[in-house]
Amino acid sequence: MTEYRIEKDSLGEVRVPSEALYGAQTQRAVENFPISGQGFGRRFIEALGLIKGSAARVNGELGHLDSDVSKAIARAADEVREGTWDEEFVVDIYQTGSGTSTNMNANEVIATRANQLIGTRGAPIHPNDHVNFGQSSNDVIPTTIHVSGRLAVERELIPALEDLHSALTAKAEEFDSVLKSGRTHLMDATPVRLGQEFGGYARQVERGIERVRRGADELSELALGGTAVGTGINTNPAFPGLTIALISKETKLEFREAFNHFETQAAQDAVVSLSGALNTVAVSLMKVADDVRWLASGPTSGLREIGLPAVQPGSSIMPGKVNPVLSEALMMASARVAGNHTAITLGGGRGNFELNVMLPLLAHSLHESILVLSNATRAFTDRCVRGITANEERCRELLERNPSIATALNLKIGYDRASEVAKEAARSGRSVRDVLLEGGLLPEEEVDEALNVIGMTEPGFPGKAG
Repeated sequence: MTEYRIEKDSLGEVRVPSEALYGAQTQRAVENFPISGQGFGRRFIEALGLIKGSAARVNGELGHLDSDVSKAIARAADEVREGTWDEEFVVDIYQTGSGTSTNMNANEVIATRANQLIGTRGAPIHPNDHVNFGQSSNDVIPTTIHVSGRLAVERELIPALEDLHSALTAKAEEFDSVLKSGRTHLMDATPVRLGQEFGGYARQVERGIERVRRGADELSELALGGTAVGTGINTNPAFPGLTIALISKETKLEFREAFNHFETQAAQDAVVSLSGALNTVAVSLMKVADDVRWLASGPTSGLREIGLPAVQPGSSIMPGKVNPVLSEALMMASARVAGNHTAITLGGGRGNFELNVMLPLLAHSLHESILVLSNATRAFTDRCVRGITANEERCRELLERNPSIATALNLKIGYDRASEVAKEAARSGRSVRDVLLEGGLLPEEEVDEALNVIGMTEPGFPGKAG
């Protein structure tokens, strides 16, 4: 049976679990918001602990906190940053739109732990008066979103995308000599090299990295110092610059005070912008993953131009079936990112006057997008892309039956006659070469020259001398 203690806040008494480090305001939020059972993740709590610890150290240097108090708060905040007290962060994502409940959750946990560390020396450390000194939920939570989001991008997503880019580039080089049918509208088109297709995928990922870097850079401006509405009331003008410098030093990432605090607290355009970049990456990865499963489809009635690693049985009823499961996982993760971008778009538009009131939703959606993109990309790279093989025999078989190679005949016999050749080849199941020779439309040496397939995969005029 859970035992309780009585805590007080400005609304009166509250029963709080006896062993909890949090206090009355957190408990009220737990009772008020039994909505999803989802709380903030590790990266967000890490950043919140970093911000609280940096603030305590600066407030100690500025003389706003007693030295012992400052050190105890900073040490407790460091423990939060390191994950020691993650189970104490119990407030649902769907709460007050400013994230005040989570800010107070942090303040209460840190204050209780700091009091334990400081023992009986000095006056009790207070969540608002000491831990939250010079701060407001309205600038702390936007700052936490920016710091945690940038950390997640730099440490998780970009390395995962760089690995995928490297793996796709390697496959592009490995498959450069493999000739196959191109396809447009899912229909046969002029020849390409398998390496060219994979090179296109690699370039998509490369450009995605560039987009994410630009988006993450927008998170470099921090709202800290704006306090309640952006005016900086109740904080030392030196506080934000000094605290942000500490955050930059600890993360080894460059952060700076907001150029305009009203913009960074009332609007969350930087988060919307980064989410847009994540959404674009998700679209790219959806295309790559979907192409891979099409190219591997079969084994008897599909394309089967590439082989995928067999990582698990594919069916509970069909023996021997192997499915493109890594592609499917990445596609679902990409769909989740698209849904999160819609939520972030709507949430970003709720910056009424001096405060956005969907901050927890923005934070949760942004981090989920980064998390699923990072992890799904790593799994796809390591357990699928690196093990892809080319089925050169199958590629050659389908290419030889591809009527679209008749495109190279336009300069020899004209579009209309080339079209007739293509249609006859498709109708009869014969090759374009056989139809040409049987119809006497070109001498054999000119057929060989015109249907030089490798030449069709480069710019220029296939089969034209000079």
